[in-house]
Amino acid sequence: MASMVAETSPRMIADRYVESIAQLDPLIAVSLGLGDPADDRLPDYSPAGYDATAGQARKTLAELDAAEVADDPGEQRCASLLRERLTAELAVHDAGEHFRSIRNIMSPLDELRSIFMTLPTETREDWRNISARLARMPEAVQRYNDTLVAGVGQGLLSAPRQVTTVIEQLGAWLEGDRPGGWFGEFISPAPESMRSELEVGAVAAAGAVAGIRDWLRTDYLPAAAEVPDAAGEERYSRWVRYWLGADLDLRDTYEWGWEQFHDLSAQMRGEAQRVLPGATPSEAMRWLETDGPAIEGVEQTRIWLQALMDRAVADLDGTHFDLADQIKRVESRIAPAGSAAAPYYTAPSLDFSRPGRTWLPTLGRDRFPVWDLVSTWYHEGVPGHHLQLAQWNYRADSLSKYQVSLGGVSANLEGWALYAERLMDELGYLTDPGQRLGYLNAQMLRALRVVLDIGMHLELDFPGHSPYLPGEPMRPGPAREFFGRNCGVPAAMLDSEIIRYLGWPGQAIGYKLGERAWLRGRAAAEAAGGAAFDLKSWHMAALSMGSLGLDDLERELAKL
Repeated sequence: MASMVAETSPRMIADRYVESIAQLDPLIAVSLGLGDPADDRLPDYSPAGYDATAGQARKTLAELDAAEVADDPGEQRCASLLRERLTAELAVHDAGEHFRSIRNIMSPLDELRSIFMTLPTETREDWRNISARLARMPEAVQRYNDTLVAGVGQGLLSAPRQVTTVIEQLGAWLEGDRPGGWFGEFISPAPESMRSELEVGAVAAAGAVAGIRDWLRTDYLPAAAEVPDAAGEERYSRWVRYWLGADLDLRDTYEWGWEQFHDLSAQMRGEAQRVLPGATPSEAMRWLETDGPAIEGVEQTRIWLQALMDRAVADLDGTHFDLADQIKRVESRIAPAGSAAAPYYTAPSLDFSRPGRTWLPTLGRDRFPVWDLVSTWYHEGVPGHHLQLAQWNYRADSLSKYQVSLGGVSANLEGWALYAERLMDELGYLTDPGQRLGYLNAQMLRALRVVLDIGMHLELDFPGHSPYLPGEPMRPGPAREFFGRNCGVPAAMLDSEIIRYLGWPGQAIGYKLGERAWLRGRAAAEAAGGAAFDLKSWHMAALSMGSLGLDDLERELAKL
C-alpha cells in the first residue's frame, strides 16, 4: 500500500511528467541533463509534436485528478503548481498559439539553435553527436515550417513586425566568413579530423535557415499583412495566466504601473543630480554612456562580468545566503549573433555538470559602459536568476524535478531577479551615482513594461496624468517614443523591446508584479517574525520552495 501511495503522489506524478516530456523534447532533456548521450534528435515543432506534448499534459492532469493528496504542505504545493501550470499551458495550446510562434525572442528557431549551445563539446563523441544533430536541422526546420503553414491555413499568424524582425535575425545567423555562418563558427573548435563532416552539417543547417527565411519573406509576410500587433483582451488574459500563474484586473494593474512610473521618475531626477549637476535623467544617462566608465573589448567585458559575479558570491555567501559549493560556479558568456538585445541567463543542468550562464548580446559593440551593467548582472547572475535556479536544482531531490524545472513560473523567476537588484541596493552595493542611476533605470524599464505591454495589447489610452500624449491611444510608435524619453537604453534595444512585448503578450509585466509579490511576502514574514526574523534564513527558505505562481507565492512567503 505504501508503494501505491508513493507512485500516485503528486511529486511522483510530476516527476514522471518531466521524464515523459524529456523523452518527447530533446532540448529539455539536454537542458536538464536527463538525456541519453547517444540521443541525436532535435525538438519536433510540427503540429504533431505540439499535440504530443499537449496529450502528455492531459494524461498527467487525469492522473492528478485520481491521486489522493496527502496532508503534507510539500505535496499540496506540488499538486497545486502542476495543475495550474498544465491547465495554463493547455489553454495556450488549445488556442493555437503554436501556429503563430514567430517572435524576436525564444522562438522555436531560437530553441533549435540553443540546443547546440547547450551540448557538451569536450570529446570526439560530443562532436559526433553535434554532427548528427546538425544533419537533422533541415528536417527540424521543415517541421516548424509545417506548423506555420497550418497556421496560415487557420488564420493564426504573427504580425508583420515580428516576421520582418525574425527575417533580419536569421540573416545575421547566416553572416560570417566560414561556410555555414553561425553554425560554421560554432564548429570551429572541433577536432580537425572531424571538420569536413561537421562543415557539411553546418552548411546544411544554414541552408535550412536560409530556406525558411526566404519563405517568411515571400510567402508568410504577404499573408500576415493585415494581422494586428495587439493581442486583444481575451488572448492577452490567457497569456497573463500562463506567464504569471495569476489572473489580474488589467486596468487596475495598468494604473499601478503608472504609479510606479511617477515614483521612479522622481527618484531618477534626484539621482541624476549626483551624476551630473543640472542634468535631467536622460542627459545624465547619455553622459554616462559616452563619457562614464566603460570597458573596451568584448572579451574584457566578459571577464569583468565574471569577476562581478564571483565577488557577489564571495560577499553574500555566509552573510545573506548559505550557498552549496555547486551553486558558487556561474559562467559569463557572450550571446551569439542574431540574439535579441536583452541579456539573459541559462540555468545549470540538474546534476550541475553544466553550470549556470549569463549571456551578453554585443549588438556589434566593442565598448561597454558599466553604469547599467552592474545592476543587470545582479539580476541575471548573482544574487538573481543564478541563485534561485541553482538552489532549486540543489533541492530537486527534496522537492520534485517538476517544481525546479518545467514548472517554473516566469513572474516568480523575474520577480526574484528584480528583488535581487533591489536587495543589492539595500545592502549598499549601488552607492556609486552612475551605477545607482543604472539600477533605477532598470526599475523604470520594468515599470514601463507594465504600462506599455498592457497599454498596447489592450489598446488603452495614455492617462490624463501622463507627461506624454495624455488621452491619446497607446500604439507601438508613440509607445516607443515614450519609452525612449523615460528609459536610458540604446535605440536598438528600444526597438527590440517594443517588438518583444508585442510578440510575447503578458510576459514583460511579470518582472515588476513578481517583485511586488516577493516584497509583500517578505514584509509579511518580517511583521510576523518581529525581532526574531532572520533575512538569511528567510532567503534560503524562500529559494528552497521551488516554483509557485503569483497566486500562491506571496501567501507562502509570508509563512516563512
